[in-house]
Amino acid sequence: MTSPTQEFADRLLSLGLARVSEAAAIASAKLIGRGDEKAADQAAVDAMRTQLNMLDIAGVVVIGEGERDEAPMLYIGEEVGTGNGPGVDIALDPLEGTTLTAKDMPNALAVIAMGPRGSMLHAPDVYMDKLAIGPGYANEVVTLDMTPTERIHALAQAKGVQPSEITTCVLERPRHEDLVREIRETGAAIRLITDGDVAGVIHCAEASTGIDMYMGSGGAPEGVLAAAALKCMGGQMQGRLLFRNDDERGRATKAGITDLDKIYARDEMVREDVIFAATGVTDGSIVRGARRDGAYLETDTILMRSKTGSMRRLTYRSIV
Repeated sequence: MTSPTQEFADRLLSLGLARVSEAAAIASAKLIGRGDEKAADQAAVDAMRTQLNMLDIAGVVVIGEGERDEAPMLYIGEEVGTGNGPGVDIALDPLEGTTLTAKDMPNALAVIAMGPRGSMLHAPDVYMDKLAIGPGYANEVVTLDMTPTERIHALAQAKGVQPSEITTCVLERPRHEDLVREIRETGAAIRLITDGDVAGVIHCAEASTGIDMYMGSGGAPEGVLAAAALKCMGGQMQGRLLFRNDDERGRATKAGITDLDKIYARDEMVREDVIFAATGVTDGSIVRGARRDGAYLETDTILMRSKTGSMRRLTYRSIV
């Protein structure tokens, strides 16, 4: 059974984590382009939960499908795994991009991160203002306290380029109209994405994407997942919770958060070494989506460990 001192064997657990994201991606891939977001999400949830319960861990979902009264499975606080293993925190999004899957659009992913118990911020289901850049820069070269214009100029200076050579990723939402306008006034380019801001943050750490920075608000749980990925890949991230009403402030208090205005750095959202897996559901810039080859279905996964900074790319082929 689990022991408080039992080691988090990240190397041994990593392949099992890949199997978890693969299972979710395979299940939801059968619903790509079918126009049913709920069915695609439910298929991913069912498959991810089943696979998680095969792992020898005493896991607790800290970032999941919602509060217990809102989500029948993989809810926040749910215990998963066999119970025979280390105590771990789990952050997951069985289908990051339900709309992307339903409409057969790029960058839908099955995403999961795992770390020792107490390693991840228990972010409530509210919005978070996010800022992320890739590796190789001085700490806090850009911050949430800066204006978008100041961030563009500061990053351009640190990179040794003009602001017009900076590309920023922003989630395309009406609430970001002013942000988009200000960024464009600096001369910087914008890559707008329709959904999937975990992938958007990861893009900053992938040189091949051409994206230098991520800005804007999105789900706080997805912010913790993105921070876990950046902890493995390198890069900086800051997040500040945003509240629209007293109910949302109450969610934060329930999650143990006392300073509602705090700006969280990457290593405050993810405090210890973690492992992270993301499997492509639809084609994207990070991994290819699930694809059929006769009687087989193939998936691509990135599997990362922050302790070593290692990244593996795995292809899995199964009969469907």
